[in-house]
Amino acid sequence: MVYQHTQTGVLTRRLLRAISIITAGSGLIVALRSTLRSIPLLASSAIVFACAILFDSLTVRVSNDHVEIRFGIGMIRKQFNVDNIKTATIVKNKWYYGWGIRLTPHGWLYNVSGLDAVEILMHNGKQYRIGTDQPNELHNAINSVLM
Repeated sequence: MVYQHTQTGVLTRRLLRAISIITAGSGLIVALRSTLRSIPLLASSAIVFACAILFDSLTVRVSNDHVEIRFGIGMIRKQFNVDNIKTATIVKNKWYYGWGIRLTPHGWLYNVSGLDAVEILMHNGKQYRIGTDQPNELHNAINSVLM
């Protein structure tokens, strides 16, 4: 392993968990009056909590063979073969590109927090951006395996 780093989306984690707790509490209060009316609130709480554990962090691993990104507990992941990567460049995302997995004018973005990213250009012309709070280290790690 050449590089491995996990970035936590602190705001994402806190916000989604707070929303989950509020909707669950509301669902429980409504359940005291009517069980059927509480189902949407409890279901919403479960969905928001699932998003919280699926997207609250981003782990990036660089090895001699591939660059792998994994969100949260690892169910959502993407892997790039090093042989298919042409270049890597440090970039700054626009604030409105957001967090999560997004299609931007610069290709797919994988991000949990902040504006810094490393853009990888593939030999086939596709571009991907990997959000990171360590842009220099990630950039150097990818370039070290491209040589």
